Amino acid sequence: MSISLSQSPPFAVVRLSGRTLVVARSLWFAIFAAATVTFLCAVPFRWAMWAHPSPTNLANLTTLGIPPAFFATYMVFWEIVTAAPYLIVGFIIFWRCGEERIALLASLFLVVFGVGSGTLTPTLRALLGMHPALDLLQHSFEFISWLSFGLFFYLFPNGRFVPSWTRWLAATWLPICIAWNYAPDSPFSPLKWQPWQFVPVIGGFWASWLYSQVYRYRRVSNVIERQQTKWVVFAVCLIILTMAVVSIIGAFVPGYDLMSEEQPTPASFAYMIVQWPLGLIIASLPIAIAFSILRYRLWDIDNLISRALVYGALTLFVVAAYVLIVGGLGALFQASGNLLVSILATGVIAILFNPLRERLQRLVNRLLYGERDDPYTVLSQINKNLKATMAPNTVLSSIVETIAQTLKLPYVAIVLRDGNSSHVTASFGLSKLRAVVLPLMYQRQFIGELHVAPRSTDEVFTAAERRLLEDIAAHTGIAVHNVQLAADLQRSREQIVAAREEERRRLRRDLHDGLGPKLAGQTLKLEAALDSLDGETETARALLKETMSEAQTVIAEIRRLVYGLRPPALDQLGLLSAVREQAAQYQSTGLRVTVIAPDVLPTLPAAVEVAVYRIVQEALTNVARHAHARMCTISLTIKQDLELEIMDDGIGLKPNQRAGVGLSSMRERAEEIGGSCIVQPGTNRGTRVFAKLPITGY
Repeated sequence: MSISLSQSPPFAVVRLSGRTLVVARSLWFAIFAAATVTFLCAVPFRWAMWAHPSPTNLANLTTLGIPPAFFATYMVFWEIVTAAPYLIVGFIIFWRCGEERIALLASLFLVVFGVGSGTLTPTLRALLGMHPALDLLQHSFEFISWLSFGLFFYLFPNGRFVPSWTRWLAATWLPICIAWNYAPDSPFSPLKWQPWQFVPVIGGFWASWLYSQVYRYRRVSNVIERQQTKWVVFAVCLIILTMAVVSIIGAFVPGYDLMSEEQPTPASFAYMIVQWPLGLIIASLPIAIAFSILRYRLWDIDNLISRALVYGALTLFVVAAYVLIVGGLGALFQASGNLLVSILATGVIAILFNPLRERLQRLVNRLLYGERDDPYTVLSQINKNLKATMAPNTVLSSIVETIAQTLKLPYVAIVLRDGNSSHVTASFGLSKLRAVVLPLMYQRQFIGELHVAPRSTDEVFTAAERRLLEDIAAHTGIAVHNVQLAADLQRSREQIVAAREEERRRLRRDLHDGLGPKLAGQTLKLEAALDSLDGETETARALLKETMSEAQTVIAEIRRLVYGLRPPALDQLGLLSAVREQAAQYQSTGLRVTVIAPDVLPTLPAAVEVAVYRIVQEALTNVARHAHARMCTISLTIKQDLELEIMDDGIGLKPNQRAGVGLSSMRERAEEIGGSCIVQPGTNRGTRVFAKLPITGY
């Protein structure tokens, strides 16, 4: 039997349908095709532009000893590497979830910003000036990319403007983008603004995009949406930090101009070349969006992204290795186009391809699926956490958290049976998917279930993962049984203490009200007999006196036993008055004791009353003997439990002081009824004793 544990609120995904969907998808595909084809057509022109550099750049290449052809290949390669993740991730999102409005916006932003924006990859600039239509197309791509860029960060991940006033910022961003790209010479274009205008306005929009995500994360998003926001905000912050570092370092390079492709000195030209691989950092944005999708199940494309990551990285490796080997050896031996060099490069790539693919697959699997390929790591992590976990009530929470984090599972829960009903004892994460149920057994006895949710809707656990989960369930069953034993032991201990105190209360009542009066009556009878013996001998009188003395001794012994069973002050005065009486006894010693408590306490179990009285008694004794205090405060508070706090202004605890008999007895009295007692330094000085005692469950 499988139980669905849907604890995550459903996503309010806005879907398009009918004619609106057809128009939107058609426009998207038209823009995608235009951007991709234009980008691919621009690559040869871009290569030719780099291969025939300006006289200044040519002089720099000559000084650095770099052939122009190799330099052109290098620059074009990194432009493609920077744009490719945007294009791939954007197309996959459109392909799988093109009917969702936020998915269409995200994919449009990634595609156009990746291959159509001259800001990210200036490849399309090679076509500028060749035809007016190409210039208009370039400006249109820039307009769409920056407009969708802003809208994406206002709307991600649920498609709503959060906070609501950001919709007015989005409306303001639209005319700025229009003026920026279609009317660059107008006074409304940011290109004509002074720095004191450009920086606050454009910087303010960047700040509002980041603020929208942070505000959404802290005030609005559910658990899964928060995880998605973390990835995107992290990528944006990483890009901003990288750009800042590049600019700061460039300020110390003589003649370097961040916005120019022509550098005046070999040093600045070399720095421009070196910084181009940092385009991989800029590519972190689509990768972060991909991870937010596949790790937290937005749009359910885990398997496709996994394959895209592996084979995309392999493709980049093949291209980079071929370019470096062929270009490097060709430049070294002046053998451009040599067949032997090409064969050598192909052989090296063929030898390294499969080992690299396996390593990349393991790395991607670890990022996406955790340690499922290394069962020993998962089991050892569970055992390590079990050893480090001291409190029995945290063991099961630690187990489900470890399973979820090491295997990258969205939801893990332990469900225990109590008679005919089931209840979730510990859980981690949220999921709207149907959970896989594994039985928890101990010595062939069914004790509960382990619920694990798959990572996405269309994903099923492999045979290896099922075996791993079954092994985990076997270890978890033993841990659950031990936790149940510990809980049963603690419950039995509490019941024993409660029964003991109730029995003491009964014994005291019986001894005081039964045996005590009888013995007192015997003494009266003996006194009467003694008075009636007027003419008897002194021997008889002595025997009667001895009998009376023995009876009085018995009464005193019974009284002592009764007082030892339960402090009589608790029954004679009640807990509050008994505590105040204890406090009053120390007034003559110069210690001022103040009792702060409610006017009336609810009916408390006998065990709790005795524990409070004995802890107060022991604490006051310690204060009077060792603390050298002038004031002491006893506070009694009734919340879910009874809280007892005793604070003094004495010399406090000594460093590394070991607990004596008195401190240990206070702790034991609290723990034996399921409570706790700590002794620690006071806020300013002195010592603080704080006990929390349960008042229910008896």
